[in-house]
Amino acid sequence: MEYLGIGYSNIRLPDSENNYAYKYNYNYNTFPEEVYIHEFLHTLERNSKSYGYDVPDLHEYSKYGYTDNGTNGQKKWYIDYMNKQIEYNGKKIGLPEEIYTDKPVHESDFKYSMQVDALKEPKNIIEVIRSLFNRVGKVFTYNKNKVVDFSNNNVE
Repeated sequence: MEYLGIGYSNIRLPDSENNYAYKYNYNYNTFPEEVYIHEFLHTLERNSKSYGYDVPDLHEYSKYGYTDNGTNGQKKWYIDYMNKQIEYNGKKIGLPEEIYTDKPVHESDFKYSMQVDALKEPKNIIEVIRSLFNRVGKVFTYNKNKVVDFSNNNVE
């Protein structure tokens, strides 16, 4: 996701604490942290490309012979991607070792940063109440054709 030319990762997780995404379970999910690793790797991929390194596209794992394993997801792909251990045309490719210590290319993004109001935490009771009204308003705006069930905080 991009906002005013600056990249952000937006991770949406289910509301239910019982969802498998939050739990390690050998039968169906041994890599629940996958979504966080994936979004972090997008940042390193972008930085690598900005520095001019030739790195594989994070989403093209099948092009290099990797699969999405049911319980492990793409864990093997991510490990090889991060360690530059992907075998391709007789070479090892992946993220360059230097990318873990290099600053992002566009340092001005940090020198002239701006606060994004959407992420601002309320500082007093008035801001908390305004925030609640804004959230309720957004539920009705974005879900005009959906049923709103306030009994369990879910929108169906």
